[in-house]
Amino acid sequence: MSDQKITEADIEAAEKLLAVAYTTRERAQMVGNLAGQIDSAMARREVDLPNSVPMSLRFDPRLPGFEMPTAHGVTGTTVEEPLPDNDADIAFATLPQLGTWIASGALTSRRLTEIYLERIESHNPKLWCFAEVIPERALAEADAMDALTANGESRGPLHGVPYGVKDLFDTDGVVTGWGAEPFQDRVPDKDARVVTLLRESGAVLLGKTTVGALAYNDIWYGGVTRNPFNTEEGSSGSSAGSASATAAGLCGFAIGTETLGSITSPSQRCGTTGLRPTFGRVSRAGAMALCWSLDKVGPICRGVEDTALVLAAINGGDPADRSSIHAPFAFDGNKSIKGIKLGYLPEAFGEGATDVDQAALKAAKDLGIEVFEVSLPDLPYASLMNILYAEAAAAFEGLTLTDADDTLTWQDDGAWPNTFRKARFLSAVDHVQLDRLRYLVMQALDDLFGKVDALIGPFMTGPMLVASNFTGHPCLHLRAGFEDLGTRSPASLGEGKLTTGEADTEGERHRVPQGISLWGRLFDEGTILNLGQALEARLGVADERPRLPD
Repeated sequence: MSDQKITEADIEAAEKLLAVAYTTRERAQMVGNLAGQIDSAMARREVDLPNSVPMSLRFDPRLPGFEMPTAHGVTGTTVEEPLPDNDADIAFATLPQLGTWIASGALTSRRLTEIYLERIESHNPKLWCFAEVIPERALAEADAMDALTANGESRGPLHGVPYGVKDLFDTDGVVTGWGAEPFQDRVPDKDARVVTLLRESGAVLLGKTTVGALAYNDIWYGGVTRNPFNTEEGSSGSSAGSASATAAGLCGFAIGTETLGSITSPSQRCGTTGLRPTFGRVSRAGAMALCWSLDKVGPICRGVEDTALVLAAINGGDPADRSSIHAPFAFDGNKSIKGIKLGYLPEAFGEGATDVDQAALKAAKDLGIEVFEVSLPDLPYASLMNILYAEAAAAFEGLTLTDADDTLTWQDDGAWPNTFRKARFLSAVDHVQLDRLRYLVMQALDDLFGKVDALIGPFMTGPMLVASNFTGHPCLHLRAGFEDLGTRSPASLGEGKLTTGEADTEGERHRVPQGISLWGRLFDEGTILNLGQALEARLGVADERPRLPD
């Protein structure tokens, strides 16, 4: 199959790409039998591997000796506020408020849906946060929920609440374009598992929120999704539209995904509350795969308790997702945080930490819980990124080999097309060794969470963004304060990783939100949610809205 003869000079040149060095004798020994290896690779490329075909190997975040929590059930807080007269006040309400008003009959799902549809029509041309809106279907679903309410029936706390779903989840008969030009006319014929679960929970689908092309950044085939607090900059990604729409009050909540920061990064940028659950907790069936061993599904909301209510609806094992893990979920909105041990990495609050970061740590200490310094072993955590690059390049190999990657709008050095091409030069041997390094990182975080119940830190805390995504630990990111920044906020994922540029130091200043992250034990989201509730109340900044024209 390979008609090009490999020479010793070819081998010597390739050594530089793989950071290895062979002798003249070693090159001469291998030059004659590389053809079979290449032919095998070419033969495999002839096999069509759609994005829906998973890896045979699957990642499990649980180490030997792990014991799954047994508590289950969700208890929300009681809401007594009357229904506001102003539509905007209703649009920005929390899920407990919306659920209470709908259940009592003070607010219908149709009226709430119409409020959000009107806001989408008004603000989407500026924010570009919805790729597809389905008003007729949404209103029909709202009417169905109102009919159940009139009959005294409720499907739970999300009953009648409109939401948006990231446009990499299949929706029957509705374009699911993955934000990427080669797929912008893709129309699936069934719903993703998450969409089905939310419909069964009574939530009303407004449409598809934008996704940075192939789950990276905020650039998609329709434009650049904007941060409602500063429409001069993008909303970060890749759950760009989910965070932007939620922050702008265009939906009750939204669904996002995270491989490396795609829930927490846009939540940092747009001031939303994002919950990245434990790997395997939420089914990815019917969702675009970027990295099979890393992708996670979670809610993006305007408050901490909201994320708990949404997670309860989408939690559950699913045989259609090979990495799915059946796990109970427990949350009590009235539970005390007394006795919680909270750790922090001192370097995360040293040089480079903002005033908002420092204030968040002080607020945590003022909660009356034990807060103390912890450390992680010195490991090359950033090296794990090559796992992500390899899996992502494999998921979209066809784009690289057919040059369809040239049709993607974003073509910078750090964009997917160049990243996918570079990944072809990653070593398979190194990849296996990276998987073994990943195991050491799993042990390191397991040891850390044997000492503390949760860890607090800025979004870019030391190795935690990378480490916790590769170990599968949950993360809650909530708004902590505001800063006056230039036209463009700092790059969310940092230099040397997936990056979108540096902050502007000059020009017009904008008051933009900043957040803080809480990491927790595997399958113990309830603890970081209760801690997040207390911190949210202490900080008192969750209610401020972006200054969008009415």
